[in-house]
Order: sequence, then structure tokens, then C-alpha cells
Amino acid sequence: QVQLVESGGGLVQAGGSLRLSCTTSGSGFSVKAMGWYRQAPGAQRELVASVASGGNTNYADSVKGRFTISRDNANNTVYLQMNSLKPEDTGVYYCNVVVVTAIWRRSLDYWGQGTQVTVSS
Repeated sequence: QVQLVESGGGLVQAGGSLRLSCTTSGSGFSVKAMGWYRQAPGAQRELVASVASGGNTNYADSVKGRFTISRDNANNTVYLQMNSLKPEDTGVYYCNVVVVTAIWRRSLDYWGQGTQVTVSS
């Protein structure tokens, strides 16, 4: 069974920084892609950043140059360093991981519980 635990959200003033983390626990699988999505009130969930197992990263245009995604493969943890935060970055941030099961080699998709990020102007 796969479990994701997120932490690091909070309230920050515009221009400030926050660091999110998400740790994957369980057994019988290997973690492949890891990423962060966010959902603002009344909006659809959107990709913020992702990192593949080989280290390739992908960012939404709106966060390029301000956010950095990284991963610790030894601990199955993904981080999102968010700098120069803007009010429009406000939303619930969700961790997403893709795992491959040891048995049957199935690819499965899991989500964290979400963490609130609020940026005040």
C-alpha cells in the first residue's frame, strides 16, 4: 500500500518563500515520476512541476525561475522550493507520484492529501 504525506504549506507574504515536501511510504513498488499540482478556488487542478525518475524536470510557465522541484530517491521524497511567491500562487498543493508495482509491473497513480498555500499581497 502506498501512502503520501505532505508538509510545508502555510501563509506567507508576497515575495516570500515556502518549501513543500512529500514522502512516499510503503512497499512492493518503485517510484517513478513525482510532481506537484495546485488548485485555486474555482479553478481546475493544474501541474506546477514534475520530476522524472531520471531527474528531468518540467515546470508550468507561471512558476519557471521561481520554483524548483527536487527529489530524494533514497527516501522517496519530493520537494518544491517556492521563492518570490505571488498572490496568484495561492491554492491547495497536491503531491502526485507514479509507481510501478513489483508484482505485475502495473503503473499506478497516487495523490497526497493536499496542503494549503496562501500568499498575501
